[in-house]
Amino acid sequence: MIVGVPRETYPGERRVALIPSLAKKLIQADHEVWVESGAGDEAGHPDDAYETQGAQITGRDEVFQNANVILQVRGLGANPEAGREDLERLHENQVLIAMMDPLSEPELARELAERRLTSYAMELMPRISRAQSMDALSSQANIGGYKSVLLAAEALPKIFPMMMTAAGTITPARVFIVGAGVAGLQAIATARRLGAIVKSYDIRPEVKEQVESLGAKFVELELATDDASGEGGYAQAMDEDFYRKQREMMTEVVAESDVVVTTAAVPGKKAPILVTEEMVQGMAPGSVVVDLAAERGGNCDLTQAGETVEAHGVRIIGPENLPASVPKHASQMYAQNAVNFLNHLLEAGGWEAPDTEDQIVHDTMLTRGGQVVHANVRELLGEAPVEAASSPPSATDEASDDGEG
Repeated sequence: MIVGVPRETYPGERRVALIPSLAKKLIQADHEVWVESGAGDEAGHPDDAYETQGAQITGRDEVFQNANVILQVRGLGANPEAGREDLERLHENQVLIAMMDPLSEPELARELAERRLTSYAMELMPRISRAQSMDALSSQANIGGYKSVLLAAEALPKIFPMMMTAAGTITPARVFIVGAGVAGLQAIATARRLGAIVKSYDIRPEVKEQVESLGAKFVELELATDDASGEGGYAQAMDEDFYRKQREMMTEVVAESDVVVTTAAVPGKKAPILVTEEMVQGMAPGSVVVDLAAERGGNCDLTQAGETVEAHGVRIIGPENLPASVPKHASQMYAQNAVNFLNHLLEAGGWEAPDTEDQIVHDTMLTRGGQVVHANVRELLGEAPVEAASSPPSATDEASDDGEG
């Protein structure tokens, strides 16, 4: 098997899908690794680091032409513009493993299917125990949560820890983390390490113990949250009336906070608005909001993706692709997830004939045999489940306008 690693082409993407030490392990398992020249430069892995481990450095066309399996951080969907240039390079019976954002970009999954390759979307990894080592969303969210607090600390005109000095006592910063998923928990841990007083809220009451174990106070709002936990442990979208009541009850906590970090996102949906302009107006001048849902529309009314704006004396930071700002360790974690998944694929029938009864294979498989096979993505395209489809979809099939689900 030849594993190909192309250079990432998404603007600002500095990660690489395979690092030299893991390339070595694949080579020791009798596979070949072909890496596009310069693929690892931004992540601190020059070409000679790969060559030292036995990988072959070559051009982009050669990687796509010869590889049986392509490993990418961002495939088509997660790289909708520049990624289209690689469509003609992909070929029948090839395997693509990458982030592809299929719940937001289902039409692009159809274009992948037309190339008659088998593709696996890392975002669709089931949250089950035996898939934890392959969960790229969690590994990258860890980095996003960590970096969000560093951005806040840099922007805040105060220091985070309490200091008792000859010039007087400095009180600690107050940080409020909205959403206690992987990113939120890492943000809590980072803010606590920096010495802040931390509070956190999540619509899933079962995460209270995790929040408190990190030394933060869990904010309890009197809201019905029985249906807040969706499939796979992710937060589930609630109706607008719920979010309105939530905003009303959060206003006081936001007003007393120096920093608010929002992390609430629902896969495939626009992020809910949790912090309104009125709430921002109630914060003290110099306060900071870091919106980790900026790429999904933002949890704050005033967020502009990729920008830092100031309103009512408060800075609102809307970072995009935070993991790419820490490319060395983000690449290390993503590459390990991808290699673990590839090894699982080889054990579950092999890359050519995978065992589709295996939950990990079944849940992550996006396209195969000329059609989109993932049930949720097919639903977004207005197509029947693959088991009921009489024939593979053609290039002229139309998607429905039902929107995201």
